Amino acid sequence: MDIRTLSASFAVAPQIDSADIPAIAGQGFTHVICNRPAFESAPDQQPDIIRHAVEKAGLGWSDNPMAAMQLDMQMVLAQRVEGKVLAYCASGTRSAMLWALSQAGQMPTDDILTALAAAGYPMEQMRQQLDSLAQSMGSP
Repeated sequence: MDIRTLSASFAVAPQIDSADIPAIAGQGFTHVICNRPAFESAPDQQPDIIRHAVEKAGLGWSDNPMAAMQLDMQMVLAQRVEGKVLAYCASGTRSAMLWALSQAGQMPTDDILTALAAAGYPMEQMRQQLDSLAQSMGSP
């Protein structure tokens, strides 16, 4: 399992398995977000299978699938979950991107991009989008 920290309360990972859930809970995560659409997942990694293991472990669950070219503000805002959150998708990239967008206006753009790069997801190309989103959300 390859968990990459973006902030004190948010991390991302490539596809997880139900067998990973005890370790995820053991690391203090309280909520898991699935950003991978079911149609992309292997039969033994379907979101419902992972959800069952997550809920059995007493963790919160959100299904927020992001398929190619299907990004909207509802998806972005769904990444804002209380607690220590682990979001996953095929490689962690979509989860990292959704986190970054959800932080626009909440954190300085430079800090968002630094966190992404430190976690292995350099996304400097998102700078203008993050700045525009922060401005539209009335960032301080």
